[in-house]
Amino acid sequence: MRLVTAHARAMTVELLRYPAYLVPTLAFPPVFFLFFAAPGAGEAATGRMAAFAGFAVIGVAFFQFGVGIAVERATPWEAYLRTLPIGPVVRLTARVMSAAVFAVAAGCVLVVVALATTTATMSPGSWSLFALSLLLGTAPFALLGIALGYWSPARGALPIANLLYLSLSYAGGLWLAPRNLPTVVRKLSPVLPTRAFADTLVASTGGTVATGAWLVLAAFSLLFGSLAAWGYTRDEGRRFR
Repeated sequence: MRLVTAHARAMTVELLRYPAYLVPTLAFPPVFFLFFAAPGAGEAATGRMAAFAGFAVIGVAFFQFGVGIAVERATPWEAYLRTLPIGPVVRLTARVMSAAVFAVAAGCVLVVVALATTTATMSPGSWSLFALSLLLGTAPFALLGIALGYWSPARGALPIANLLYLSLSYAGGLWLAPRNLPTVVRKLSPVLPTRAFADTLVASTGGTVATGAWLVLAAFSLLFGSLAAWGYTRDEGRRFR
């Protein structure tokens, strides 16, 4: 556990000293919320706040896992780390712990901005369910980020992550309510993991559990987890055969 904590602390401190990561992670989702959701939120303010909190959190999953892993794979330091008697579970757990710090920060900033600029509100019990839904619902996107990190080249990871992050967020209903999406996008939306994530978050604000959406997220977790494991094994075989 000491190795996990030390590695997580080192990764977190490194990213805290990197404004190009820290500032967009914390500022980008609230700015989007103020432009796209806050002006016309009205009675739907709570649901829009919940969906945009999901948008904030999955950004960490895509960039800290996807881009971070892809870039580190191309460094001599990564090759050195793999020669040490430390298994991948230790390093992945440390990365998850570090990502959790930034995910919590990004989600909290978004919620504070939403509460300050709209009429969003929830009961104490709904807040607890919302926080749990936000935590668990991020799992498939973290696994997708890991898969991206092991399957994409270092130079291609950032544009691919941006494309996935923005397109999935828009089409999945994290920016706009699904009924307000264009017809073509609205038909595609129900099969996307971000739509299931949005549905679970919005349902949690009313103190209910969207069972069907959770099953969809579980299925995507298995799919993305398989891709991530395959990508890691493939990369391990190429670099250390």
